[in-house]
Amino acid sequence: MKEIASSGSIANTIGRGCIYVDKTRYIYELVKHHERIFISRPRRFGKTLTLDVIYTLFKQGVEPYFKDTFIYDKWTFGTYPVLRINFLAFSLDDVAEFTRQLCDCLSDAAAALKLEQYRPDPAPNVCLRRLLDALEKQGRQLVILIDEYDCQLTANLNNPELYEPFRLSLRSFYGALKDRGEIRFLAVTGVTRLKDVSVLSATSDIEDLTYESAYSELMGFTRAEIKHYYSDYLKLGISCQSGFAPEQITDAQVDELLDRMSFHYDGFCFDEFCENHVYSTWSVNKFLAAIAAKGRTVFGDYWYVVGGLPSVLAGYLKTHTIDPVPLLEGTVKTPYEEFVNPSSLLLMPQSVLMCQSGYLTLKSPLTPRPRYVRLGLANREVTTALSSLLSLTFFTKDVDELTGRGVAVLKKGNAEAIVTFLNELAAALPYDHYPVENESVLRGLYQFYFMGCLGDGVTAEQENYKGRSDIRLDVGERRVVLELKFSKDGSDAARLLEEGSRQILQNDYGRESLHGRKLIRLTAVFCGAREERRFISWRQVD
Repeated sequence: MKEIASSGSIANTIGRGCIYVDKTRYIYELVKHHERIFISRPRRFGKTLTLDVIYTLFKQGVEPYFKDTFIYDKWTFGTYPVLRINFLAFSLDDVAEFTRQLCDCLSDAAAALKLEQYRPDPAPNVCLRRLLDALEKQGRQLVILIDEYDCQLTANLNNPELYEPFRLSLRSFYGALKDRGEIRFLAVTGVTRLKDVSVLSATSDIEDLTYESAYSELMGFTRAEIKHYYSDYLKLGISCQSGFAPEQITDAQVDELLDRMSFHYDGFCFDEFCENHVYSTWSVNKFLAAIAAKGRTVFGDYWYVVGGLPSVLAGYLKTHTIDPVPLLEGTVKTPYEEFVNPSSLLLMPQSVLMCQSGYLTLKSPLTPRPRYVRLGLANREVTTALSSLLSLTFFTKDVDELTGRGVAVLKKGNAEAIVTFLNELAAALPYDHYPVENESVLRGLYQFYFMGCLGDGVTAEQENYKGRSDIRLDVGERRVVLELKFSKDGSDAARLLEEGSRQILQNDYGRESLHGRKLIRLTAVFCGAREERRFISWRQVD
């Protein structure tokens, strides 16, 4: 069974005999049909490995790494010197140091290319222009690959004293790339798509392929790819659960495991027609590697642990609040123009930023009519990651002290103790930022909290054949069903309590797939009056 690679390097992957999901068909099409490209993806989607493949092909051709890949007998584009720049290697908090490091990088490249006419300069754009001028005089061409082009900007979203100088420096640097025939091929990747700083505006000849359907599966794994390349791992995972030998595993069992993986890790869409979807590469690799290491299938939240809180979103949340209701309603409507032409990181709408950082994904085609784009959560892992993030945002830091005790209450406590815990959570909510003004907000805040803390044990708006319960919590050997009601001033609390109890009984909430758990069902009424802001009445429904 081949090993799963742990780094974004083609030498580390193919060179060590690790699994490589062959994406060279897309790279062949990229190089064949385009000369200047930009692709945006969230973190941990294989941007660096993709650039490394392009680097290796242009630097040395198909030998020795590509013998069994699509591109092996098709690469006819020759080899060229390659300038590869990863902005993560440069300073994020010192513009002068960043400028020096970038200039040194360009000067080192000029020396490696033996460009004797090149002269260094304190400005990166001048260094780049002089490097290309020296190449022009020699009649030579260069491949340029730029990774994480925007990381200095996303790191300084709330620091205008650094953000603006970085923006101006980068804009002038990318402007030096425009209309240069010495560039044989240019590829730029990053997290954000920004018109005010990026190559998308500074160089008019670059093509934004972020949502181009033909390349929507370039980064990320498809279901078919996982089934083909990771067959041994899938069978091992099923064997660990079922006790059957791997050779006894049926195709139907493999598909069942893939269905479960899809629930957790699939659903990311980078396709303008909203037809192609991909799994998170990082999460799939970590999930399957854990099968081999631990001898069991663990649907962990791997993406969030490493890349779930990008600096761009962390910075945004320091100065902005997030409305939970649209997120819980399934899809968020975003004006078409704001989505396809985000002019500035500082002015970017919440929904667009969350899509670019991987928390939301396309749920509708990118068409100018209707004049909006629908976005939504991709899968369970993302929902849990977002819930963890927002639970820390919605509630004060004191909520961390409540969580451990709260889990114990949910496992063993009586109905009164559970409601007491709900009220302690309410007291940890900063009402100036997140006022509870209706039932949707009430339900949303608690859903995000529980999903962030309990993960797989939480189901929001669980549907059975009769209706939907608000929150279902599976904790240990117990299932707790919460039907939450909101009262503006408490005057209708009795009526709402009866309504919630009736809904639980009529729709028989919580009995679906109970699997022997003890069932506790509660309805509780929250009073939104300033002097209350707590659950004022509750009832256990048997």
